[in-house]
Amino acid sequence: MSDPIMPETIENPYPIDLTPPDIERWREGNAGLDWIWRFSADRPGPHLLISAVVHGNELCGAIALDRLLSEGLRPRRGTLTLAFMNVEAYQNFDPTDPFASRWVEEDFNRLWDRETLEGPRDSADLRRARAVRPVVDAADHLLDIHSMQQPSAPVALAGMAEKNVALARGLGIPEVIVRDGGHAAGRRLRDYGPFEDPASPSTSLLIECGQHWEAGAADLALDCALRFLLHFDAIDAATAAKLAPPPATAPQRVLEISGPITIRSDDFRFVENFTGLETVPKAGTIIAYDGEDPVTTPYDDCVLLMPTRRLWKGQTAVRLGRYTAPV
Repeated sequence: MSDPIMPETIENPYPIDLTPPDIERWREGNAGLDWIWRFSADRPGPHLLISAVVHGNELCGAIALDRLLSEGLRPRRGTLTLAFMNVEAYQNFDPTDPFASRWVEEDFNRLWDRETLEGPRDSADLRRARAVRPVVDAADHLLDIHSMQQPSAPVALAGMAEKNVALARGLGIPEVIVRDGGHAAGRRLRDYGPFEDPASPSTSLLIECGQHWEAGAADLALDCALRFLLHFDAIDAATAAKLAPPPATAPQRVLEISGPITIRSDDFRFVENFTGLETVPKAGTIIAYDGEDPVTTPYDDCVLLMPTRRLWKGQTAVRLGRYTAPV
């Protein structure tokens, strides 16, 4: 296999306010694969998939799925699958080095293209992706729950297809909907197969619920899961309100990403401690250096999306975009 980019120690400046739930009781699943739970109603309806711990140090999704399973939630129509994805990475979570368990050997969320899934490479993360691929193939609609390195307002990553922007609007949260083409390093789960095909009715949404370990990320993860189920009439409003009273909402707006900044050298550095969703007023403003080369904003009112602290060659350092007209 090609050499994956390995996790390395990154200093954590943020408090860890979330406790990873012990999900061992959910190991056996009921769908023929460990950590995968599937429930079907008598009434016909779409097959909904909610996925968590695609990245092992993102705890909010595990908390949301653990809550739904503990409450015995069942769909009133269609099929619901609840999937703990990269569990080996999640089980490696260590609060003294919390960034290290993002993956085992390589990023599980950069593997979702046919060439990679069916190719000769091998890693613990890729083996798990191949194992759960039939689970993803069976789904009509996907909600993929994530969180972010930096303390930034939550965002919904909808990809480029308008159908997924419409799904984000249907949920009503978070405030910022991002239209983006993903990463040069590989395709995300939410971009897989029919989810990003404009001709397919299948939809997907990736929710970044806030900083990895802030308490509010878990609250938002559960709320988004319930809104996803409500949107497809898999639960009723009374069930959703019982599990999580709906919070106040703000008008949504769309952030159109023009492209990622992919790191080309071994010495990439931002000029400020950007955390995400900063708006840089003037085109040509230097925001970073890649080696000796300045990285500048390509247009006025340029928004920085999810700058990373993993400043490694070949990775996305930050994505650049502009807000479109309000929804």
